[in-house]
Amino acid sequence: MNTCLIDPRSLLEYDFGPHHPFKIYRLGLTFNLIEAYGLIDPEGCVLSPRLATEPEAQAFHSKGYLECLRLASDGLWTPNLFSHGLGSGDNPVFPGVYEWGMSVAGASIQCAEELLSGRAERAFNPSGGLHHAMPSHASGFCHVNDGVLAIQALTEAGKRVAYVDIDAHHGDGVEHAFYERSDVLTISIHQTGRTIFPGTGEARDLGMGEGVGACLNIPLLPGAGDDAYARAFEAVILPALRAFQPDVLVTQLGSDAVLGDIVANLRMSLLGFEDRLKAFRDLNVPWIALGGGGYDVANVVRAWTMAWATLLDADLPDAIPPIWMTEASVHGVAASSLRGTNERTTSPDSVMLDLEKTLEYLNAHRHTGESRAM
Repeated sequence: MNTCLIDPRSLLEYDFGPHHPFKIYRLGLTFNLIEAYGLIDPEGCVLSPRLATEPEAQAFHSKGYLECLRLASDGLWTPNLFSHGLGSGDNPVFPGVYEWGMSVAGASIQCAEELLSGRAERAFNPSGGLHHAMPSHASGFCHVNDGVLAIQALTEAGKRVAYVDIDAHHGDGVEHAFYERSDVLTISIHQTGRTIFPGTGEARDLGMGEGVGACLNIPLLPGAGDDAYARAFEAVILPALRAFQPDVLVTQLGSDAVLGDIVANLRMSLLGFEDRLKAFRDLNVPWIALGGGGYDVANVVRAWTMAWATLLDADLPDAIPPIWMTEASVHGVAASSLRGTNERTTSPDSVMLDLEKTLEYLNAHRHTGESRAM
């Protein structure tokens, strides 16, 4: 199995600020743990991110927005800064923010290029998955939507793409890009927007025009747990993927759904996260994995190390190498077990009852085009 890993360490020079929950140093710790487990093949494909080009970025983003982002990156204020979502607490302007966003996007496009060339069948960009960015504004810590741009590269080559987003937050930017298209299936399982940003992603949102039925949303009540994820995958997500028969699977692997995250409350265990990874792998489809959210750094690092191991078909011992624990302690991050407690989390009855209503609705309506009847 040929694989490709994006080495994110060149991105560590960027910083959202000391009080922002998005910690870029998690990328370095992830690469370091992957390396400590011996999962870097010196003969394998390991690429440093490249900048996305303006024409590539304009496949989704407006020229005016990209120009504003570039000027802000150089420290120049423009009157439309805030209308583009820049300079807020969520989407700060910092030195090199343009290069940060375009490098993350370029890295995800590189993953697509590796698959299209046949050099790799699976690729992972841990810095990617910035799924909230919209055509003309930054949103939810996301400045450039790398997932959309990677999928655009694939569809321009004639590929059918399935995108599955397990981040705790609805994958609204990616959904927006392909909401009226039938060649891209978008699936998002997330904490209900009634309780968390961005407030979207209802089950009734099934696409428009040619895209009706090619968009699926599974909102979960807070406290969801592993049982809910297993049920949703079994009843809707995996059947939809098999029916769609994608040429390429793109997954957004935000780890903020994992128990202990400071932003979301979905209570997925690390074992449950690994279950989801194995389900994706077992589809036997060319696969691009992207990072995403995650605000408990120890969870992020462990989840994405398991992701790379799954892409490699490698089994990892649970004991984390001591050399990594020493490196992580510099950032106040501590973890000794890859899979945490080694116990899956149960789901409250209220969560499962609500989920069954959602699944029943989706199975009744996702093939009919009745997208607003709920």
